[in-house]
Parts: sequence; C-alpha cells; structure tokens
Amino acid sequence: MSGLLLGIDLGTTATKLVLVDPAAVVRAEVARASDLVSGGPGVAEADTARWWANVCGAVPDLLERGVVASQITAVSTTGMVPAVVPLDADDRPLRSAILQNDSRATAEIEELADRLRGVDLVARTGSALTQQSVAPTALWLARHEPDVWERTRSLAGSYDWLLRALGARPHLERNWALESGLFGLNGEPVDEVLAASGLDPALLPPIVDPGSIVGEVSAVACAQTGIPAGTPLVVGGADHVMSAYAAGLSAPGDTLVKLGGAGDILVVADRAVADARLYLDAHPRPGLWLPNGCMATSGSLLRWFQTLIGGAPLRDLDAQAETRAASEVLCLPYFLGEKSPLHDPDLRGAFVGLHLAHDRVDLYRSVLEAIAFGFRHHLDVLAELGLATGTFRVTNGGTRSTLWKQIHADVLDRPLTPVLDHPGGSLGAALAAGVGIGAIEGWGDVAGHVHLGQPVVPGAEAARAYAETYALWRELGGALTPIAHSLARKARA
Repeated sequence: MSGLLLGIDLGTTATKLVLVDPAAVVRAEVARASDLVSGGPGVAEADTARWWANVCGAVPDLLERGVVASQITAVSTTGMVPAVVPLDADDRPLRSAILQNDSRATAEIEELADRLRGVDLVARTGSALTQQSVAPTALWLARHEPDVWERTRSLAGSYDWLLRALGARPHLERNWALESGLFGLNGEPVDEVLAASGLDPALLPPIVDPGSIVGEVSAVACAQTGIPAGTPLVVGGADHVMSAYAAGLSAPGDTLVKLGGAGDILVVADRAVADARLYLDAHPRPGLWLPNGCMATSGSLLRWFQTLIGGAPLRDLDAQAETRAASEVLCLPYFLGEKSPLHDPDLRGAFVGLHLAHDRVDLYRSVLEAIAFGFRHHLDVLAELGLATGTFRVTNGGTRSTLWKQIHADVLDRPLTPVLDHPGGSLGAALAAGVGIGAIEGWGDVAGHVHLGQPVVPGAEAARAYAETYALWRELGGALTPIAHSLARKARA
C-alpha cells in the first residue's frame, strides 16, 4: 500500500476522514461526532475548535489501521457551503462558523434586496439573494458583532479554512464563491453586491479551482495532526458536489439524492441553469454544471427529534414506524426556516393532524415523509425548467434506513439506487487530492469504482397515495406560511 490520498469532510453531524488509493479504493476511514449549534431561532453555527480537535484526534485513529503516515501523499477537504468563517490577521477564527442554513439575517436580506432591486442577481450569480447568501451574513455581523467584524481581515468557507489551518495560503474554492452570491458566473466579484453590503473586496482571497495545490502541511499542523509536514494541500470543494462526483454522476440527467444533515438533490446539466428557486454549482469536470437544491434540514431534523424523545435508536424507530400507516400526521420540516426551493427563513416547523392515539413513532414517520416531500417539491421545479432526470442514486447517512429509502422511492415515484460503502464528500475530496498531485489523471468518470446496491423500487399503490398526500402537504405549507411569518416577527420583536 502506497500513495494514499486523505480526504476530510467537515459535515453537519460528523467530521469524516478517509484514506483512498489512486484507484479509488477506500483503505481506511474514521468519523468524529460534530454538532450544529442552534442557540436560538434561526441560529446555525459550528465550532471551528471542535472541527480542528476532530481532525487532530481522527488522523491518529487512521494511522492505527495499518497505515504509515509517510504514505499520505496529498490532503484535500470538503464541507458545507457557503459557511462563513471570519479570520483575524493571523488567520485565527474570530467566532464560530456561521453555517449556510443560519437564518438570522432576515432584515439584512430585505434591505439588500431593496438596494439591489435593479440587479438581476440570478442571471449574474446563478442564485437569488437568500439566507444562504454571504452578503446579508456579512452585513449582520457588521451590525450585531461589530468588534468581530472590525477585526476580520479575511473570510473563508469551512473546508477552505481547514486547508488554511493545515498550512495553505488564503483562497476561496470556486463553488463557495459561486454559492456565496458575491461573485458572478465568470468568477469576478459583483461590485454592486459588495458595495450594497459594505463588504471590502480585500476580505475575499483569490478563487481557485478544485484540484489546485495551495500549499503544504506546516510543521505546526504536523505536530498537532500527525500528517507529515510538506504534504501537498489540494483544494476540494462543496460537500454535495464532491459527493455527487464520487457517486459517479457524470452525464446530463444523472441525479443524486443526498440524505445528509441537510437534504441535497443534484442533477448534471450541460449548461448553466439559473433559477431563483435553486442553486447552481460547477461540476468538477469542465463543461458540466450541477443545478441543485438544498433543504435546511434533513438528517439534522431526525437527530433533533431523536434527542427530543430521549435518544431512542433510529433503527428501533424505523422498525416501529414501518408498521404505522403512511401520512397520518403531516410534518412541515422548516425548523430552520427553509432554503430551496422556497428561500424563506421565516418559515417554521409544524406537526399537523395529531390526535391522542398518536405517539412518537407517528411523529417520527411524519418527519421521514416530510423530507421526501421536500425532495418531490424540487423535482417539480426541475421539471418546470425542462431538466431531464435520469438515473437516481442516493447517498449519505440516511441510506442506512431501509424505510426512509422506500419512502423516498414512493414519494418521488422513481427507483433509487443506493451507493454502497460511500464515504460521501470525503471520498470526492480524496479524489481531488489525487487529481491535484497527478496521481489521478483529470476528472474522469469514476463510475467504475462506485459500488451500487439493489434499486429501491416504488410501490404503485404507495406512490399514488403519496402523490395525493404531497398535494395536501403543499397546501398545508401555503396555509401555515402567514402564521409562521407572524411568529417569526414576534420572536424578533
């Protein structure tokens, strides 16, 4: 065994590390728990110190699995996007990372929307002005944490920050820049957005492509992590993009449902498809794009519910929920507002249809169904845009649930093919490391290295029933929106 590539994924619920050889064979992997911190309405943060501690603790675990540190030939990273990490003059984080599903900057979104009324942001940047945009977050920081903002000398995303902590020079990965709303499709800053938000362009490092070498592991980082000093550091990318690439999405129409802490759906396109309801990312392979949607909650909502009821094992809840009738309770999964396709940070979660015979298992099943309905909503949008969806694959932690996969197949009315033993974005990051040092020749098709399970086929009767319930779910969302908005305004008062 030689020439191993290290991929690190800063996920919502875990930090995952994987060692891969240039043939994309996973040699070792470990994970350390991480937490989304939500100390109030709309708050979604993560502690960078926890991320760093996870990496420092996980690398030695990898090296205990028959791997010699000198075999690590390159490192790359991935993570949620576009998280915002403000750094001081010494590249130290000034506060916790503000995650992409944080929804506190509602007033700033409205204000910037008014200031930028004459700018077609969707055409210029590929996305609308939403809670995910970095400009409102920057404006919120300047107003609510002026001491932090005054000391900020650079901004970084989650995975770019980690590379910098390991020794890389300042940079912004291409899709962080694209999803931030600060840069156009051409990679140039949108001056009107920077001016409207008062964001100094000097805070934004140069944009670099995935697969670019941006430095090497420093002696300090080596001492703390065990990764050899001098190891090349290679730019990875957004977790959903890296995960889609590593799952073998390579041709127009290939579609991925990603059941992670947030819920992602991506489809490969041969053109840049910009729509206010979706996000747009560049596929690592030049000439391809990944129009996509990302819901604010998915696995994170399941974890919240699990904690709320005292930590019952998810497999036990699955076994019980499988015996319950479908859609007896409807859940609106907007417990952090909602990102795509609604882009409404003032939405709130709800359980509707309860009676005294219902219990926690009925509520749990309604949460599983709610996420699937959210993906169905995205499919409607993709169809409206004329984007054909072909083969559907499903990845990430949610795929461990046979029930959840079946619910998704029934709600989407599409066969879903699980990607087996798939480390998600960490595998894509490891492959990016290989591209960067030339151990892997370009961003070729990795489908031959992807191990697929048996397709989960929708049941005809279940699909028909869920289609009716989905229509009711959409109606429920519209009916409760004014009430959610009133509650959100009241909470801010």
